[in-house]
Amino acid sequence: MKLHELTIHQLHELLVRKEVTSREVTEALYRRIDEVDEKIMAYLMLTKEEAFRQADEVDRKVIKGEKIGDLAGIPIGLKDILCTKGIRTTCGSKILGNYVPFYDATVVQKLKEREAVFLGKLNMDEFAMGSSTENSGFHITRNPWDLQRIPGGSSGGSAAAVAADECMAALGTDTGGSIRQPAACCGVVGLKPTYGRVSRYGLVAFASSLDQIGPIAKDVEDCAILLNGISGYDPHDSTSVNIEVPDYKQFLVNDVKAIRIGIPDEYFVEGMDPDVERSVKDAIDLLKRLGAEVKAISLPHTPYAVAIYYIICTAEASSNLARYDGVKYGFRSKRYDDLLEMYGRTRAEGFGKEVKRRIILGTYVLSAGYYDAYYRKASQVRTLMRNDFDKAFKEVDVIITPTAPTPAFRLGEKVENPLQMYLSDILTIPVNLTGIPAISIPCGLSREGLPIGLQIMGKHFDEGKIIQVAFTYEQNTEFHQKRPTLI
Repeated sequence: MKLHELTIHQLHELLVRKEVTSREVTEALYRRIDEVDEKIMAYLMLTKEEAFRQADEVDRKVIKGEKIGDLAGIPIGLKDILCTKGIRTTCGSKILGNYVPFYDATVVQKLKEREAVFLGKLNMDEFAMGSSTENSGFHITRNPWDLQRIPGGSSGGSAAAVAADECMAALGTDTGGSIRQPAACCGVVGLKPTYGRVSRYGLVAFASSLDQIGPIAKDVEDCAILLNGISGYDPHDSTSVNIEVPDYKQFLVNDVKAIRIGIPDEYFVEGMDPDVERSVKDAIDLLKRLGAEVKAISLPHTPYAVAIYYIICTAEASSNLARYDGVKYGFRSKRYDDLLEMYGRTRAEGFGKEVKRRIILGTYVLSAGYYDAYYRKASQVRTLMRNDFDKAFKEVDVIITPTAPTPAFRLGEKVENPLQMYLSDILTIPVNLTGIPAISIPCGLSREGLPIGLQIMGKHFDEGKIIQVAFTYEQNTEFHQKRPTLI
């Protein structure tokens, strides 16, 4: 097996045994990027100087015989929505095309402390608004399984890079499915933690009550290792929850006996691709044969999820993106006669079409006379949806659904139909509205050879249980070992 094809845990063993150096692995990853990224376009920028400095530091420790952690010397990619001190952070937007933060996001600092190697910043839908990574202000990212298809979004660069072996793992963010849906499209593992489990400090905000940072990796074990590295309380983040973080590696147990799995009818929606439905039902049958107890449940407010989400997330986006006015940082239009015109031209020229659409929608639902009819009502239904999950989790330990209703669709297929694009996240959005954790793992291939994702949801702060179920499924199948062959 080539170095770039390894997992985090495989590479760690080689580093500890001094069979390979972190510099050699980092060089191998950059060679891989040189070979394939011209086709995939997963990266926005590479940080070679920083990466080799980090790798050499780990190698010096290994030579001295010092103990290294699971992530030391491991080359990873970062979604370009996470602030990196001294390194450009654009959020996939021209309005932040020249922005260089003076501080690191907490997750970046945590990974630095664990001596990970940062290869570069990964492409994304502008300000994380999209399901296809076609909304980037810089370029489109392509799916390594089929270069004419989307990699998912908004963390499409992260998922595509992992699937194409352009990094060992990556960090993404998930506001309505933006880790899990691209993981499903690209045949990799993506985990959205409980809201409050991972600090959002230094994550450039899209929708503050929904955004969460999480890992995208080649298998469940790597996901657990990376989640260990980024979880924990942070006083800089007022939404961070101060509760103990377990070692997620202890949940890597091949056993689902007596675990109760709930299957909601509402998630097998009309129009679902038959290959997706077949693969997910086959996965449920396998878990049942392995000893899990499977029962039907109901989540009755699920049909309202997309409507609720696109009221709440656009309202929060409208508020969060008001700061981009060309005054303190970022892009500023060169054509204006007065202050108001400068504001207007800067935002018109700096933001893309989808971001403008969501700002306008959000401003509308927050405006006088409409706040109660839209935002307040959406917040109330959000509470009802959370009550649905609370009730369900009294009967079951995890809930299993498809991650997305179809495999990756073709580039350009839904660009001109925003509603169809929004429906791509119909099965992932409820997780963000309720704040629970969920993981997507590969569970099959369509007749066209495209990956299909299985979504496992858990109770608040019960990431361990969904990791256990995902790991058990993975140990009894081979879908996570399949890799794209087109590149």
